[in-house]
Amino acid sequence: MNLRDKLRGLLVRVYARRVEGHLDHAQVPKHIGVIMDGNRRWAKAAGSTTAQGHQAGADKIEEFLGWCAETDVEVVTLWLFSTDNFGRPQEELVPLLGIIEDTVRSLAADGRWRVHHVGALDLLPSGMQRTLKEAEEATANVDGILVNVAIGYGGRQEIADAVRSMLLNAAERGTSMEELAEAVDIDMIGRHLYTRAQPDPDLVIRTSGEQRLSGFMLWQTAHSEYYFCEVFWPAFRKVDFLRALRDYAMRHRRYGG
Repeated sequence: MNLRDKLRGLLVRVYARRVEGHLDHAQVPKHIGVIMDGNRRWAKAAGSTTAQGHQAGADKIEEFLGWCAETDVEVVTLWLFSTDNFGRPQEELVPLLGIIEDTVRSLAADGRWRVHHVGALDLLPSGMQRTLKEAEEATANVDGILVNVAIGYGGRQEIADAVRSMLLNAAERGTSMEELAEAVDIDMIGRHLYTRAQPDPDLVIRTSGEQRLSGFMLWQTAHSEYYFCEVFWPAFRKVDFLRALRDYAMRHRRYGG
């Protein structure tokens, strides 16, 4: 690393401490959703392989959760693998699923996080299903950040699964379709989502410069704030995180009022 890069790094750290020093923890979002985008583009820019890009993105997660713990965030939802990702070439898909499975094991073994899967479990390979179930069981009593790992996740899929669950539940109780139609409301649907009993995201961060949700938590983010960051996910820094929190704290959330 040359002198110029060292000076730039020092200035960034000084600036990050300044931003953190002015951060009001009472204004920190309690639930942050993250669309971790840009692994492949980061790899291409760095002259690395796609698999190395995905691994670099996975390696960033522990650091990110540490920042969240320092700032009193209570719930984090990490979008690791979408239902659309199943359409990627096998030569990319197989290593990516392996990296994700290793990441889930690492999160569970860390001891600081309570791991919860959100997504269509039945769409995932059997080995991944076992890993997710074991991670949830092993961390069920951990008193730390609740980390939702969104794997095999799609917002439309979640709503479809919620409706299916609601219909099956009504059938088991012998509820007629007319009675169900009369009873359906927002709260009932919410009780059948992957994130039931959890607070909705206050803030959604998307890296890589893309400014769209791509189907991320379509139901839960109706009143969320969004922060779009130009940097690719593997290069996401603490100062970028703190800027997102600062930007969130400066907004006035009116919830339609």
